[in-house]
Amino acid sequence: MMWRLVSCTLCLLVSAQLSLWCVWASAAELDGEVKIEVVYKPEECTQKSKRGDLINVHYDGFLAKDGSQFYCSRSDKTGHPQWFVLGVGQIIKGLDLGMEDMCPGEKRKITVPPGLAFGEKGKDPVPPNATVVFEVEVYSVSRGPRSMEAFEMMDLDKDSSLSKEEVKQYLQLDYEKDGKPRDAAFYEKIMADIFRKNDQDSNGHISAKEYNIYGHDEL
Repeated sequence: MMWRLVSCTLCLLVSAQLSLWCVWASAAELDGEVKIEVVYKPEECTQKSKRGDLINVHYDGFLAKDGSQFYCSRSDKTGHPQWFVLGVGQIIKGLDLGMEDMCPGEKRKITVPPGLAFGEKGKDPVPPNATVVFEVEVYSVSRGPRSMEAFEMMDLDKDSSLSKEEVKQYLQLDYEKDGKPRDAAFYEKIMADIFRKNDQDSNGHISAKEYNIYGHDEL
């Protein structure tokens, strides 16, 4: 009788331990790490992307489970490459991490675990707890309009706010330093996106507070 009690106790302990291991394994799988495969990298790299930079990128999203595609920036809306500020939550966390240190022209395959993608709930058409894979191509990297230095350079009239004309002049200097002028539509698209995401009170200017998304005391 005593032996049976000891055996049952051992079984329960082993079962409980296995259950804990399963929970820990599932949690680790959900959190995981971003996996990066560099598909192509240009020999010359003038500027690598970092948190706060404004980047222009095309990306396609696939489910790791069966390879089915759930997003394509080339077919979304007008099909133009997407503009966003890296590292500030405008895209999923896994892409924010996976696109750091990229050169203009570089291509990557980025595998993102659920915890850094769409999580336990998913987001239609991505199911819950799904690992996703993005094929990414970066077209341009600009020093992001987030450092104190960049703000002071753009704020030409020194009124502690940025007008559309001030931001446009800054972008023109950056994008046309290679001697290749862009048309007005190119800048209008960028300007509309920047002010839509940052001009919180919609007054046509980006204040130092609106501009300083990191909450640094330096501005």
